[in-house]
Parts: sequence; structure tokens; C-alpha cells
Amino acid sequence: QVQLVESGGGLVQPGGSLRLSCAASGSIFSINAMGWYRQAPGKERELVAVDTSGYRRNYADSVKGRFTISRDNAKNTVYLQMNSLKPEDTAVYYCNVLLATMDLKEYDYWGQGTQVTVSS
Repeated sequence: QVQLVESGGGLVQPGGSLRLSCAASGSIFSINAMGWYRQAPGKERELVAVDTSGYRRNYADSVKGRFTISRDNAKNTVYLQMNSLKPEDTAVYYCNVLLATMDLKEYDYWGQGTQVTVSS
């Protein structure tokens, strides 16, 4: 059993910053990738950023230069630092983790989602 707990969403003015966190816990053998997706009202869920085993990071073009993904492997936690936020960043943000459990099977887990609203 694995749990993902997200935190850090909220309301912020345009140009402001927020930091999201997602902590994974439970029967984890290894974590292969950690990332963030978002879904705005009436739109499909889209990739925001992903960190693959701590070596490669990919970002959506819309957030490059403004958002930074990072990991704390000791805490099985992924962060998303969001700077220079824009109203179009408003969405529910979901953590996604690709991991192997103690039985060495790979699973894809999603967090519960955290609302980010950028508005004046």
C-alpha cells in the first residue's frame, strides 16, 4: 500500500510564487519517476514537469523558466516551485509517481490533487 500526500496549493496573485509538495509513503522499493500534472476546468490533464530518477527533468513549454521540479530521495518527496505565476496556471495540480513496491512490481500512483488559483 502506497499513499501520496500533496500540499502547498492556494490562491496567489499574478507574478507570485507557490511551492507544491508531494510525499510518498508505504511499501516502496524504488521510485523511478516523480512528476506533476495539472487540469484546468474544461481541459484535459497535462504534464507540467517530470523528474526521471533524479537525472532528467522535462517541462511543459508553458512553464519553462518559471517552474522548477526537484526531489528529496531520502524523504520520497517531490516539489514544484512555481514562480511568476500567471492566471492561465490556474488548475488542480496532481502529483504522479512511478514506483516499484516491495514485490518488485511497478505501479503508477496519483495524488489527490491540490488547487492552485492565480488571480488578482
